[in-house]
Order: sequence, then C-alpha cells, then structure tokens
Amino acid sequence: MPRKLYLGPLTDNRRWDKFSARADDIYVVTPPKCGTTWMQTIVALLLSGDPEVEPELSIKMPWIDIRIREMEDVVGRLEAMTHRRAVKSHTPLDGLPYRKDGQFICVFRHPLDAHFSFRKHVRNVPVGGFELFYPEDDTTGIAFRRFLDGGAEGFDMDAMPLAHILRHYEAALALKDQPNVSLFHYADMSADLAGTMARVADLLGISHSADLMARLVKAATFDNMKAHADRFAPSGGKGFFKSDSAFFESGASGKWEGVLSQAEIAAYDAAMDSALKKDTRRWLEFGQGA
Repeated sequence: MPRKLYLGPLTDNRRWDKFSARADDIYVVTPPKCGTTWMQTIVALLLSGDPEVEPELSIKMPWIDIRIREMEDVVGRLEAMTHRRAVKSHTPLDGLPYRKDGQFICVFRHPLDAHFSFRKHVRNVPVGGFELFYPEDDTTGIAFRRFLDGGAEGFDMDAMPLAHILRHYEAALALKDQPNVSLFHYADMSADLAGTMARVADLLGISHSADLMARLVKAATFDNMKAHADRFAPSGGKGFFKSDSAFFESGASGKWEGVLSQAEIAAYDAAMDSALKKDTRRWLEFGQGA
C-alpha cells in the first residue's frame, strides 16, 4: 500500500526515503505530547541496562520526520551506530515505510490531555508559527476551536489537531494485529510503569534481573525524569527549550476539567462519537483501565 504524504511546517515524511532500516530497529510512533519521550527513555534504559544511561534522545533516537536537522546528518549518525537502534516519528503509521520486521511501538493519550499539554509545550519551544492555533492571549477560545477543526495533514498537522491524533490512532488500529505493532496508553503507563516496562522488554527480547529492572523502573518514573530534565528532555542541557523542566510540566490527567465549557465538551464529544466506536473511543481516552 502506498504511503500517505504528510508535509507540515515541521514535518516531511519523505525523509524516510533516505532511511535504511535494519531488521531489529525500534520505531516509537506517537502523536506529540502522548508519552513519546517517556517511551523512548524506557527503550533506552532497557537497551542499555543502565539506570544512569545518558539517553541523548535527539541524537541517539532521532526524530526522522522533522525538517530542523539535515537528513544526511541524521542518516550518517544512524549508519555509524553498531548497537541496536531506535528512532522516533510523529507521523501516523500509514505515512511510514512499515516493515514486517523491527518493532513499532505506538503510544496514545487522552486527546484532551494531549491538547492541553501541547498548549504548554508551544510556550516552551523556540519555534514560531504556532500563534494561529495557540495565541498568547486566547480570550475567544480559538485554540480549542482550531483543535477541533484542524486537518490531519498539511499546514495544520504540526499544531496537533484532533484529526491528526485520530489519524494516528486509525492507522495504528489498522495494523494492530501485526506481531510487530503494539499500542500503549499513557494512562496505563502511569498506573503500572513496571508492567509497561516488562511488556516492552518482552517485545524487544530483552531480559534483566529483577533487581536491575526495579532500578530501571525507578529511573523511568515521571518524577525522576522531571528532576533530571537536563538529562531526559530531548536536547536537554543544550538550551533548546526555554526550560528543560517545563518539558515535563505535568504528568497528570484530566487537564481540561474546569477549563472547557459545556459547549466545548459537547463539540468534542460529537467529533469523537462521529469518528470512533464506543469501545475504541474509550481506549483512546482511558486505556485498558477504562
């Protein structure tokens, strides 16, 4: 099946054409602010077996789609790696060169939590262009309206509208029965981090002693990552973000409660109900614990 084209202000999924895959590659594929860095950190910890590992995610587990880095440089670093590789993508699976080998790990989060986390995120990045979707002084509720009416691809997609999250989810569901495609949920990761890491380890064929796994789990907790944000944030310690710690602003759920009006919630519910069946909507919002 031909790949869909995803071109946005930050995203160009044609960059994958220059990527030479290896059979044991790991692909972390998520919408933004849904647990990407968390899952990458889990993978880094499991691969290294070192609770003190320096993840250096932007370099060691690069975001393939983003235009900011020259693809030739990214490819050069990946080709030089002699260890097992992992890469990141914010492009839906139908825009990636899916393969029968490798492991594709897809992570999702309640769309409203992701949206409110993204609102904070755009204030912390030195990248312009988000003002149309996320004005500094949003007195009219334009950010949420753009979230609901934005398109899944093109100019809108890098501002992470609901349609883009749904496209990610639909593309992952279409491949969920493949043995190398796995869906994870942020809420489940929060509720049972040890269980999540055991599942990822099993998928990757990695085994560590119980004592070491406990130490790796502790290193992967949200509190530890936030406390050592210069180490765990993408490009942490390099001055890319205004605040590395603010990258881990809050791992809480229910961010929209008491913020959105009843009319806004009703509009969101209508959009979700028209796109998803009841059980698939419930999982996207709440995970297995729903």
